[in-house]
Amino acid sequence: MDVFFKGNEIATRNLTPGINVYGEELITEDVEYRLWNPRRSKLAAALLNGLENLEIKNDDKVLYLGASTGTTVSHISDIAYDGKIYAVEFSPVTAKKLTRLSRQRPNIYPILGDATKPREYMNIVEKVDLLYCDVAQPTQSELFMKNMKIFTKEDGLGMITLKARSIDVIQKPKKIFKQEEKKMKEKGFKIIEKIKLEPYEKDHMAFLVEKNF
Repeated sequence: MDVFFKGNEIATRNLTPGINVYGEELITEDVEYRLWNPRRSKLAAALLNGLENLEIKNDDKVLYLGASTGTTVSHISDIAYDGKIYAVEFSPVTAKKLTRLSRQRPNIYPILGDATKPREYMNIVEKVDLLYCDVAQPTQSELFMKNMKIFTKEDGLGMITLKARSIDVIQKPKKIFKQEEKKMKEKGFKIIEKIKLEPYEKDHMAFLVEKNF
């Protein structure tokens, strides 16, 4: 994967030299890199915390649920520079910002849609190599699995970042994560890797999974 580590920092090669996305620092050596802020991107946090088994190739197709304004999407756009990133966002206001970003980065395909209703964008999104889900709501794992079944290739991967307090405000995060892991296993998903996101995100855990059916 085209990601660069230097100490406790991480960066991606800038697809659009001279242009940053969210105020991140640009660093020029032989080529230009964008520093990837792990406090604004859960994927960056997972990678800095040692996530090992995720590989995004330069021509991969990615479905991103909960794209927001495109912070993490933009770094995936750097990595999969010859691929496609289908970025689903529910908020019309936020989706407008995502659309502006896609004008600078033609491999981003913004979709105004509801991730709980994947059939609404079924005719737009093709089979993908990676499905990434960052939708903080109680039914996050359910909508993740529903989208995985429809959109991922046979050998495709899924990554979900779970926020314990969006699922249950009373139970301990450790118990919540165990329950969510059990749900995914019972539905036929194999857990490849799991990793906590502290100190960058409190009470969050990322799961990397594949279909086992």
